[in-house]
Amino acid sequence: MSDPASTGLPPTNATQLPDLASSDVVDLFRAVCDVPSVSGAEAPLADAIESALRAQPHLEVLRDGDTVVARTHLGRASRIVVAGHIDTVPLADNLPTELVEEDGAQVLVGRGTVDMKGGVTVALWLAARLTGPQHDVTWVFYDNEEVDADRNGLGRVVREHPEWVAGDVAVLGEPTAGGVEGGCNGTLRVDVTTRGVTAHSARAWRGHNAVHAAGEVLERLADYEPAEVAVDGLVYREGLNAVGITGGIATNMIPDACTVSVNYRFAPSRSVDEAVEHVRAVLAGIDAEVVVTDAAGGARPGLDDPVLAAAVAELTGATGGSVGPKYGWTDVARFAELGIPALNFGPGDPMLAHADDERCPTDQVRDCARALGAWLAPDLDLAAAGRGA
Repeated sequence: MSDPASTGLPPTNATQLPDLASSDVVDLFRAVCDVPSVSGAEAPLADAIESALRAQPHLEVLRDGDTVVARTHLGRASRIVVAGHIDTVPLADNLPTELVEEDGAQVLVGRGTVDMKGGVTVALWLAARLTGPQHDVTWVFYDNEEVDADRNGLGRVVREHPEWVAGDVAVLGEPTAGGVEGGCNGTLRVDVTTRGVTAHSARAWRGHNAVHAAGEVLERLADYEPAEVAVDGLVYREGLNAVGITGGIATNMIPDACTVSVNYRFAPSRSVDEAVEHVRAVLAGIDAEVVVTDAAGGARPGLDDPVLAAAVAELTGATGGSVGPKYGWTDVARFAELGIPALNFGPGDPMLAHADDERCPTDQVRDCARALGAWLAPDLDLAAAGRGA
């Protein structure tokens, strides 16, 4: 576990969250966001979440690393898994959060307000209130989603404690602006390395410049036209982009190697193997080594599942949100691999995910809490999703 001091994170005095059963959902939202939890340094927030959930007598609470799981055992005929990651991308001088007014609406600004502590807050707030839902519910708060797939806390629990996340359908609290986003694109990362021959830069003709050779790789990527692919009625937009480049030895030497890091976001109609072959085909004929460094398959929408179809109608009916595809990768793909239909639903504009000016209207948090709560426990009055509700 990383020491926050070693990651450049500001210290936090937040050792506990507001009481889940009595707090206003927006107050809880701000408190959750104000606990820094960059990937690898989630322990303070995981500790606070565990403590808050253990105070709820109707929940069994489990923990693996910095992943916390809470679940009801009411003997219901079905079980819903509600999951969200508690980590964020690195800070950009955007904590603590700030409440502002924009066009007459209250907005919370700061890291994690979009991706995805709004969804985490909704789950925490409801976990305390839904003591008798119509389905049994498993609430999952997991670490390390924003980094390489092999570090993902949900993936670790699936490998080591699969019974903890067993269920009939799943909801990921990823930002959807209160709409429903079905499935997700897959993601593939490859390193494309060109080779050269080192020489003194004053006698460059004696060498071969690997950085110059990488120009053809960049040109192919710049000319690439990403596809729009229809899958089960939703249209997914693909993308193939250079996301980093390294090369060079010294300022007076011809570089003998250059590596371009490439990210391919591919529609869920492709497998990972097919995605790899597509990238190789795009770069065919270039003298370069292509090495896969990370990959995660996508998930088809699955919105024809009867339980999910009912959820879509109820959730979007309550929030006025739309139904569309999820362009980014989310852990609906992991649930799909387990045979559990899943959808994305949560507050926050996904276009602002990872932006330095992340911001989320607080009304979206209230609306999503009310909508998800009404689906899981129709008899519970959450009309205001506000203080004391």
